[in-house]
Amino acid sequence: MKLVISVSQQTAYLLDGLEVILECAVSTALNGVGCEKGSNQTPLGKHLVRAKIGQDEPLNAVFKGRRPTGEIYTPALGQAYPNRDWILTRILWLSGTEKGKNRLGSVDTMQRYIYIHGTPDTEPMGIALSHGCIRMRNSDLVKLFDLIAVGTPVVIEA
Repeated sequence: MKLVISVSQQTAYLLDGLEVILECAVSTALNGVGCEKGSNQTPLGKHLVRAKIGQDEPLNAVFKGRRPTGEIYTPALGQAYPNRDWILTRILWLSGTEKGKNRLGSVDTMQRYIYIHGTPDTEPMGIALSHGCIRMRNSDLVKLFDLIAVGTPVVIEA
């Protein structure tokens, strides 16, 4: 298995060999692509799933610091905290594998806390709006989460 994220198409493709077994719309960074810490950009290149977080949590479970808060996202909660960057349902924490490009030093994907995570259903997909992470619909994320393992290769392409 391999997950390919196309920034230009704002789409994720889960491949088993050459067969696409899951295709989902995503939302990458509003600030475009880049690997530098503090850039709020989506990093390019070869990565792997370093950790899967949130197994068995309900849809719309809210995470902060990679831990469930006990909250379930609702539009009312969203209105109460309008500036919060919502991380919902599941987290796939990415780690870069290319030294100097997306691993170690000032370009380390894992140290930048770059995830594939759920987002409120009101957030558009197919449009780059995130703070660097890759956002997905919660239902798509649960499907993906259940299909892949820790260590699954992830390629983020421009």
